[in-house]
Amino acid sequence: MAAPPCSSLILLSLTTLVSSLLLLPAAQAQSAPAPAPSGPINITAILEKPGQFSFFIRLLNETQAGNQINNQVNNSHDGMTVFAPTDNAFNNLPSGTLNNLTDQQHVQLVLYHICPKFYSLDSLLTVSNPVRTQASGQDGGVFGLNFTGQGNQVNVSTGIVEVPLYNALRKDFPLAVYQVDKVLLPEEFYEAKAPAASPPAADGSSSPPAGNGGAKAPSTGNPGSGSGRMSVGLGLVSGIWLLCMALLS
Repeated sequence: MAAPPCSSLILLSLTTLVSSLLLLPAAQAQSAPAPAPSGPINITAILEKPGQFSFFIRLLNETQAGNQINNQVNNSHDGMTVFAPTDNAFNNLPSGTLNNLTDQQHVQLVLYHICPKFYSLDSLLTVSNPVRTQASGQDGGVFGLNFTGQGNQVNVSTGIVEVPLYNALRKDFPLAVYQVDKVLLPEEFYEAKAPAASPPAADGSSSPPAGNGGAKAPSTGNPGSGSGRMSVGLGLVSGIWLLCMALLS
């Protein structure tokens, strides 16, 4: 016996509904937008994530070195490498180390932790030492880093401190960021500088010997001898003139 027309319509509607529900996830997957590409690289965001680089972040911001890193890694083909000291590294510095630095040396210290090229850990084992940093050439100094090691162990040395590179916070081109547990103090901060030469005198003559304190040597002649001779001469002339007048009278 044939099903009533009403039952056929209900069955058809249920079939259509079930088919639509089964096809809905596939349709949604096809129409879902592609994931947005990752934004530009930001050194501050990379260092903030582990939560133990607050002091170095502050120095990067104060010296504008953070902006320099972001601009170069997002707009150049060379990449960069950053060696990030932890907060404990700064806390373990001898008392007064940072306070005794000039403003220029504060900038040089930050730039000394940045290489203007991307280096993987493997490539650091084969580089030619010393490796240039962003501070290289300032004040005529080398400001280079030296790398040694074998296998998976890489050490970085400044001539003052040496520390292994344990943790890579970021290791993909164009930016490599390596954690260091000591502040990389450049050897140039501890080299004695030659004293500046004394400027030449305004008249072009050489400076007097240091023994006299720069003062002119006193004249060896008697200041009054010239006027004495003149007085004697005038007296002699006056005597001769009076004698002549007496003879004529």
